[in-house]
Amino acid sequence: MVSAKLSSCVAVAAAAVASVASPSDPAHAAGFRIPFFSSSPSQSPSSPDQDSDNKTDPPPSDEPNKSGFDPESLERAAKALRKINSSPYAKQVFDVMRKQEQTRLAEIDAEKIHYELIQAQQDIDRTRKIAEEQRNLIQEQAQRQAQVQRYEDELARKRLQTDHEAQRHHNVELVKLQEESSVRKEQARRATEEQVQSQQRQTERERAEIERETIRVKAMAEAEARAHEAKLTEDHKRRMLFERMQGERDKWLAAINTTFSHIEGGLRVLLTDRDKLIMTVGGATALAAGVYTTREGAKVTWGYINRILGQPSLIRESSMAKFPGSRIVSQAKNKVLNFSTSASVDTSAGNQNGLGSVVLHPSLKRRIEHLARATSNTKAHQAPFRNMLFYGPPGTGKTMVAREIARKSGLDYAMMTGGDVAPLGPQAVTKIHDIFDWAKKSRKGLLLFIDEADAFLCERNSIHMSEAQRSALNALLFRTGDQSRDIVLVLATNRPGDLDSAITDRIDEAIEFPLPGEEERLKLLKLYLDKYLHDDNSSSKGGFLLKKQPQKITIKDISEDVLREAAKKTEGFSGREIAKLMASVQAAVYGRPDCILDSQLFKEIVDYKVVEHHQRLKLASEGGLPDQM
Repeated sequence: MVSAKLSSCVAVAAAAVASVASPSDPAHAAGFRIPFFSSSPSQSPSSPDQDSDNKTDPPPSDEPNKSGFDPESLERAAKALRKINSSPYAKQVFDVMRKQEQTRLAEIDAEKIHYELIQAQQDIDRTRKIAEEQRNLIQEQAQRQAQVQRYEDELARKRLQTDHEAQRHHNVELVKLQEESSVRKEQARRATEEQVQSQQRQTERERAEIERETIRVKAMAEAEARAHEAKLTEDHKRRMLFERMQGERDKWLAAINTTFSHIEGGLRVLLTDRDKLIMTVGGATALAAGVYTTREGAKVTWGYINRILGQPSLIRESSMAKFPGSRIVSQAKNKVLNFSTSASVDTSAGNQNGLGSVVLHPSLKRRIEHLARATSNTKAHQAPFRNMLFYGPPGTGKTMVAREIARKSGLDYAMMTGGDVAPLGPQAVTKIHDIFDWAKKSRKGLLLFIDEADAFLCERNSIHMSEAQRSALNALLFRTGDQSRDIVLVLATNRPGDLDSAITDRIDEAIEFPLPGEEERLKLLKLYLDKYLHDDNSSSKGGFLLKKQPQKITIKDISEDVLREAAKKTEGFSGREIAKLMASVQAAVYGRPDCILDSQLFKEIVDYKVVEHHQRLKLASEGGLPDQM
């Protein structure tokens, strides 16, 4: 009953409030509801008092107030409030109404927060969309820029190709013009050289004719003088000869008569005494048998000694003694032969470098001296030796350097040639083993130099290699498989690419010997000038009692500038070619009656040898002459 009254009061209050609400604020009127009482309690029948009040209220006017204010609603609300106030449940009604208002406000806040979340989500979606649009725009811009750059790169590449093609055509035309100019210059040079050579040959022919005429006139004068002198002394010589012959005849006749008389007496004694005859025949027989036995025994003994101590047949040159005491004899012989020239040797020793008479580039010289010291220290410490390979053009000093390394390091020296192995055939293997067995007899250690090593140490799959050569190569590989403390193997070749790979694997040091430069050629010219022209004047001092003294060579106006000019002209010459050049200069000087060497003759010989060198190179390039100098 109480609940029914409470709900009726709440309904009356709600109706009053709803009526008071302005009709112009439908949202507030609609929002001012009490959902809690819209359920079954609100649907319960109204109290009799409320029904009576409703029945007594006059009906509302059909026409509302013109100002929008409904006084009847206000009166109903006031009446409802009075009822609520007079009701004992007024406080509960107002609490319920406050709670309904708070609930409504909470719902409004929740809806507001929901709307704000929806708005934030929409803002986020809008921002994401804008960012995606910006990213797509940036990607499109980057793609367009990349396309533009590729297009520009393509254009630049095409321009570079066009420029390169034009430059190449221009270079081809320049090269063609240069080749044509070079051909014209070469033709003009050849024509000039041919003209100069023809003039030189004409001059030489005229000079030779003059010299022959001079020699002929001089010989005729000397012959006439000798004939006159012979005619004056002919009678005297005839008389002296007749007297000498007469004396010799008398002397020989007396000697023959004395000899035959002694022989006659001896034969008479032998024939008369039988015991003496038997003893004489027995002695002669024993003497013949002793001579024969001694000769054959000496042959056998010498063969045995030579087999034990002698050097192998493949060794062409060696510093090892062939028999006991031969080194002492050889040293004494060299001292005796060099005694007369000791002064000149002492003066020239100061001009030689650390490698004797070998002239090399400074860097190559330092490396050779380092190898010589390393080899000497290796021998002193009983360490294994290192094998070497010398390669380069012919005549660049490979053999001389090997000999000097052996001398400076204190080793014995032996040289063989690879070309001597092939003719031996099946015996080559035995000879190779003999060399290595013989090398072990050296107390100092042996430096074995193999010149032209590619002659039998070439690739084993070569079709030109015989079975005997392959066996000799295998024998050498067998003896050099391990590092040795007895022998240093030095190979020299002009074609290192032809060597077998197993041979190159045995090599520890590979040294290239290039053609000499300008400074080296200048030093070689000075060296061989002193050797062939200065030293030649004093070469026969020790034998002046045995042969006629040669005419002394006189050197005029051969200055440093002349030699340097010759060094520039001889570009591409090897050391051997320069030595041959100076030998040709010596021969030309001996061809002169006065034996005078001047700068003109020296330059003529140099120019002639330079032309000959270029001709040989041309023939070698055309295949008409082997490239060996």
